Amino acid sequence: MAGLAALRAGAGLVTVASAESAIATIAAHAPELMTESLRETESGAIALNANLGPLLESKSVLAIGPGLGRAPHIAALVHGLAESFAGPMVLDADALHGAMHTPGGRLRVLTPHPGEMARLTGKSTAEIQADRIGAARDYAAQHAVILVLKGQRTLIAFPSGDVHINPTGTPAMGKGGSGDILTGMIAAMLAQFPGTPEQAVDASVYLHGLAAELAARDTGDKCLLATDLLQYLGDAMEVCAGLPHRL
Repeated sequence: MAGLAALRAGAGLVTVASAESAIATIAAHAPELMTESLRETESGAIALNANLGPLLESKSVLAIGPGLGRAPHIAALVHGLAESFAGPMVLDADALHGAMHTPGGRLRVLTPHPGEMARLTGKSTAEIQADRIGAARDYAAQHAVILVLKGQRTLIAFPSGDVHINPTGTPAMGKGGSGDILTGMIAAMLAQFPGTPEQAVDASVYLHGLAAELAARDTGDKCLLATDLLQYLGDAMEVCAGLPHRL
């Protein structure tokens, strides 16, 4: 889903790297995606010695997390990539377990939901929800990252201390997979607009929510699926551009 979202959001070429046993399924599902098989453990997790270095040499942005799993070595794998990859990096889902010590000086975007934010900070989910702006601002400033705290009125916090409140979205986005779509969109926008990363992240979050609003008008909130957002992303872009659209 993250790979397809990156393509739909305008990325020219997207490669999904995963454990070798999963590649046939991924390739069959979406022929538009490039794939790269990685060494895996006996349990099917990506191995610590997967040797991602050569693959990443030609990539402008790295998104990691969706479907990664929580094998004991995954945190070390993520931390190593965060240290070695010079380009922008989007960390979501299982990759957040390795994001505790993300090195500063490089563009890193973290996209936790409140529960993941609680684990990042050592606080309870209730504490995060009681002061979402403060939690997001403090973490972004202390760790020199852009932090996207998902939820009702998603927040985008920057190392400068600025926090933007996103006005778009619908409760239907609470279904599984919506975050994977956002991860892919952010990666695509960062690849297309490397000189304005803050605006790229803002735009991704805004369009993600707007696409969901447009989709929910047709499907209803209860029936909305994460992948429905892909079908309405073009409409959302046209709305923002002030162009005629099909709705």
